[in-house]
Amino acid sequence: MSAVMKPDNQAERKAFYDRIDTRNVTPLWEVLHGLIIKEPNTQAKPYLWDWAQMKPWILESAKLITAEEAERRVLVLENPGLRGKSRITNSLYAGLQLIMPGEVAPAHRHSQSALRFVIEGHGAYTSVEGEKVFMSPGDFIITPSWTFHDHGNPGTEPVIWMDGLDVAIVELFDAQFLERPDSKVQHTSKSQGESFARFATTMLPLNYRASSGTSPLFWYPYDRSREALATLSKVEDPHPAHGWKLQYANPATGGFVMPTIATFLQMIPKGFRGQDYRSTDATAFTVIEGTGTFTCAGQSFRYGPKDVFVAPSWRPWHLDADEESVIFSFSDRPVQQALDLWREQA
Repeated sequence: MSAVMKPDNQAERKAFYDRIDTRNVTPLWEVLHGLIIKEPNTQAKPYLWDWAQMKPWILESAKLITAEEAERRVLVLENPGLRGKSRITNSLYAGLQLIMPGEVAPAHRHSQSALRFVIEGHGAYTSVEGEKVFMSPGDFIITPSWTFHDHGNPGTEPVIWMDGLDVAIVELFDAQFLERPDSKVQHTSKSQGESFARFATTMLPLNYRASSGTSPLFWYPYDRSREALATLSKVEDPHPAHGWKLQYANPATGGFVMPTIATFLQMIPKGFRGQDYRSTDATAFTVIEGTGTFTCAGQSFRYGPKDVFVAPSWRPWHLDADEESVIFSFSDRPVQQALDLWREQA
């Protein structure tokens, strides 16, 4: 096969490019190799945020600004490869939010979907569309898109949780909206656990019809989720990469709890040495229990309770557990699967 001949006309090409550039046109052949590449080449990097370092900073922030003034007092976890973009992965935001005793984070709603994963403290609540639930460590709570929500802490100790939002996904579609009501606190007309009673018992209310792709159950208490993992660990062998891993589910559909964010909980036995795994959905992890090592793309990080770490898209990673570990994680898998983009490899 003969080589492709390249005409010696660089000056003519440049003159042509300059002419079409005046009308906002560019030649594909000059940018093709940057648009369509062999495999993901993310700027995101693996990283671990150490709780022993993060907690003092979070508490210090309470001396500098109130929850009401900040609207949400959060330290954003920025991926070191994506600084300035408020992202833990290319598509997702994560931050650690603090609410002190006696404080209220005022009500608002936005088109972004959000999750709360409680890390430390008791006595605070979150209200979503008129239903209030009090939070405990390990609880997973959903704030669906365009639902009013506020947080308060009538208790006696600081409460800290992980926020995860699909900010970058919504931004991609230019669909960002925010609204604040007249009152900074919602009137809560539903009792705690009402949605849990309706939707968390493998039953649904008679004639229920889903009006949203988001789970109608917005509170997933940790004790129930951990019990499910413990039961599973007694009846089957651990997955070579994930241990025992469950996906939080929408009880109305059996699918993901949110259209844009998948959430998982996994248990890894003591002494586990994980198989390398990679997937196209970059994933953020929060440790609830246990210690061990997270290794990603040749970098190793020691993890312990309340640490947060991230595995970028298509970078191989594995977990080694020194103690039995329970880990929460979230990713953009629902979007990738809906678009037939998701891949995994063990």
